[in-house]
Amino acid sequence: MKKYIITTDTTCDLPQTYLEQHNIILLPLYYSIHETVYGEDNALEPKEFYRIMREGEMPTTMAVNPDTARSVFTELLEKGYDILHIAFSSPLSGSCSVAATTARELCEDIPDAKIIVIDSLCASLGEGLLVHKAVQLKDNGKNIDEVAAWLENNKLNLCHLFTVDDLHHLHRGGRVSRASAIIGTLINVKPVLHVNNEGRLLPLNNVRGRKKALTALVDIMEEKIKNYPGKNDIVFISHGDSIEDAQFVATLIKERLGIQESLINMISPTIGSHSGPGTIALFFMGSER
Repeated sequence: MKKYIITTDTTCDLPQTYLEQHNIILLPLYYSIHETVYGEDNALEPKEFYRIMREGEMPTTMAVNPDTARSVFTELLEKGYDILHIAFSSPLSGSCSVAATTARELCEDIPDAKIIVIDSLCASLGEGLLVHKAVQLKDNGKNIDEVAAWLENNKLNLCHLFTVDDLHHLHRGGRVSRASAIIGTLINVKPVLHVNNEGRLLPLNNVRGRKKALTALVDIMEEKIKNYPGKNDIVFISHGDSIEDAQFVATLIKERLGIQESLINMISPTIGSHSGPGTIALFFMGSER
């Protein structure tokens, strides 16, 4: 079996220690604040990024650079690897298209090159959890085609649930109207959203109050895992500089659903630019999205 390597995007939100342990290579996405572009070599620390956002700055975001994708993939091919790339949801970013186009061109130019690009239809640690599943399969001896087939067949069972603390960021991203953002803020409405089968972020319902919104994430998870034939031995939780709320959700899942293990990490700036500080996102395998 030819050796292969798993690559993904910085939007996977996996901790650096995890990436290093499993030799996961990232394609960087970029963001801009005050006309300064941040990314691979000059990324802001997440807490600093969210501090800037709380002070009123609104970052803009950019997809993976095609030249960077070509450089990363070419280097790996020259080292003798096949490549399995798990990409950020195509409806949310052009990065998947960049990776797929680059892969096709390289495979046309280089004899025996093999690059498989999976449109994860996932975001944040949802993308990260799909990477984690790929890592487990690879560690269990599955070849690149077997892992790619599993990802395609199971990615729509990867559930994403979000709640945000500030509706104005959702308004800026076109998810709610300006009037809804203003009124919702006044009456302390906290929306619960999910990523659908098309990989788009959509609202599910509204809840009054932060703690009720966090609890609602676990309520919905409980329903979605009831008929799932597999097992959740871990949940992934990402947050927009709101670690206490992330830990509250993890504890609630332990108490109510008996899932003891969780991976918690910050939401990266590319996604955080649109979701804002205080976002809490929960990821797990369920019967349907």
